[in-house]
Amino acid sequence: MLSPITKSLSFQPPFSCSSSFLRNSLLLQSSPSTTTRIMISAHQSIPPLPDDRIVVGCGGASMDYLVMVDGFPKPDEKIQSTSYKVQGGGNVGNALTCASRLGLRPRIIAKVAEDAEGRSMLEELEADGVDTSFTVVSEEGRSMYSYVIVDSKMKTRTAIYCPGYPPMMATDFSGTSLSSALDGAKLVYFDGLSLKTALVVAREACRRSIPILVDAEMGEEGFDNLLNMSDYAVCSEKYPQAWTKAPSMASALVSMLIRLPKLKFVIVTLGEEGCIMLQRSHNEEDTHLEEMNVDQCLASLNAKKDCNTTNPTCISSPVLKLEAPGLGKLNGRFLVGTAERIPHLELVDTTGAGDAFIGAVLYALCTDMPPEKMLPYAAHVAAGCCRAFGARTGLPHHTDPRLQLFLDHDSSTSPAQ
Repeated sequence: MLSPITKSLSFQPPFSCSSSFLRNSLLLQSSPSTTTRIMISAHQSIPPLPDDRIVVGCGGASMDYLVMVDGFPKPDEKIQSTSYKVQGGGNVGNALTCASRLGLRPRIIAKVAEDAEGRSMLEELEADGVDTSFTVVSEEGRSMYSYVIVDSKMKTRTAIYCPGYPPMMATDFSGTSLSSALDGAKLVYFDGLSLKTALVVAREACRRSIPILVDAEMGEEGFDNLLNMSDYAVCSEKYPQAWTKAPSMASALVSMLIRLPKLKFVIVTLGEEGCIMLQRSHNEEDTHLEEMNVDQCLASLNAKKDCNTTNPTCISSPVLKLEAPGLGKLNGRFLVGTAERIPHLELVDTTGAGDAFIGAVLYALCTDMPPEKMLPYAAHVAAGCCRAFGARTGLPHHTDPRLQLFLDHDSSTSPAQ
């Protein structure tokens, strides 16, 4: 979601929740001799947290064993690591940790074993404010874990995960515990793991009219059933075309919304190239909209991107009748979000950046944040993740003054430099 070249953010003095009338300064530095000062005034104090902020996540929680190296090893080569860290991981575990730090109240539905990794995972999640009371602890078996190799020179990460066993099953949960997990929930999030359990939880969420966000990056058999119940989807770069067989990214996103009538929007994340979002129009019967080819529409937005902008931005098309030749037409609009440009020396590790992005999207949906603000906000949160070693080390908190530049900004783009 995020890579090279930005101005480093430092701040002084520390921001205080209680200091609503304090004026705090942020320093944006491109070099030791060039400094821009941005003032955060009283009317830009920390926004209140939403009343409805319970979110439920169902899927994977793991333990990450991370090593940093100066170069990825060649076959049969033995090298020495420069850094080592053991930290909780897993898509749902990371996304909910991020959501909790941003101010939500997450509950996790997952399964771990009664082993050292399982106990450590739960302790770490609980310390970050994630409710683990709906997590199943198996007396036998092994918790899920991953080996992660981070190449500090090439700025890449390679993950090898080992699934836990026994797997999470719907029979692990009584109807009462499942009902309690969803009580008061604003959103339910699925990462696609433990699909049989996910489908049971999703059906109950649909029965209660609780919106569903799904992370679409793997195509396990039966995953389409989860997509059909989803209100929002965040996809990996290759997923839309792989799932739809459409000839282009733009036409694939249109095809997804045509084939999944409940879906309100779909976002595809593109790493350092940012993201693309297609949002369905509320008025699908409007016959007076301008008609435009989807590929031309997306190309026109990409041509308007400012590649020299450090902070994440968002460009939107008007609502159009978008035509995907051979696939159909859809009333909606495209939004193109840019990534935060991180200086090479500040880019540490991209592990968990996508999960951080989703955690920020969960917060945005709970606060009814418009997409023009949501995409830059999520990109900035993900950039914070990339500035530290491990998926959770760099995740920001709700009180972080740097987030206020995005939360308080009232235009359709991110803050000016």
